[in-house]
Amino acid sequence: MSRRGWILFALMSVIWGIPYLMIKVAVGGVSVPVLVFARTAVGAAVLLPLALWAGLPRGILRHWRPLAAFAAIEIIVPWWLLSDAERHLTSSMTGLLIAASPIIAVVLGRLTGDAERLGAVRWAGLAVGLAGVAVLAAPELRGGDPWAITEVLLTATCYAVAPIIAARRLQDVPALPMTALCLTLAALVYTPPAIMTWPAALPSGQVLAALAGLALICTALAFIVFFALIREVGTSRALVFTYVNPAVAVTAGVIVLGEPLTVPILVSFALILGGSVLATVSRRGDAGTPAGETEPAALRARS
Repeated sequence: MSRRGWILFALMSVIWGIPYLMIKVAVGGVSVPVLVFARTAVGAAVLLPLALWAGLPRGILRHWRPLAAFAAIEIIVPWWLLSDAERHLTSSMTGLLIAASPIIAVVLGRLTGDAERLGAVRWAGLAVGLAGVAVLAAPELRGGDPWAITEVLLTATCYAVAPIIAARRLQDVPALPMTALCLTLAALVYTPPAIMTWPAALPSGQVLAALAGLALICTALAFIVFFALIREVGTSRALVFTYVNPAVAVTAGVIVLGEPLTVPILVSFALILGGSVLATVSRRGDAGTPAGETEPAALRARS
């Protein structure tokens, strides 16, 4: 991989590893609708002009149904669930639970007609990854906040379902206009609830900085860098950074927010990450992306 590729890879590892930290800070000062509106509106304001300048593909509106479904399942629903869950969970735990989405994607792929057979290694990966989720979630399910855990796991499920829609129904839609249109739709959906729950007073500087970071860095800049990374190294190599994101999420939560680094977190991190890598290895041994996944399926608005 070229030097430029490594730089872009490092940027993406951080950019999509820190949203959990920023969400945790932001939900302390604004409502969930305001948070999601800020992310999607600013992201759309940056990416939509770029998509229009590049030229929208002819006939893109014919795909409005799968585009709307993708926007709902990839952005509109999960970003609400994730932000609401982080009002009760640490950012470290949230980042680790979201890391289970590749494992869920493999299961859903089998249930929805994925022709590729799962070998022993991938079955082992599923078992190991799910064990990691159980280690992490069990204390919360017993005496903590089970609904918050459920929200994060539902978010991970959404992140697993949306790429299936993209791969099967949006293969001909380029990534940039697809992302720009989905963010625009999400911003429109969140406009009314954001207005109704707009804060009466100006939030603190920390909250404003977190909102700005989520919108400008973790949404708008993230996609621009991700598109550049794909052009530089290809989709499969580009997706490898998703295995680094959980480590960044845990590190950021511990260092910046003082979240506890417990033995269950360390054990679950090893199990979930290891399980995700094994479960998504194709027959060719490529752990960068599930076998058969196309480029649009890989373009996810993580966290």
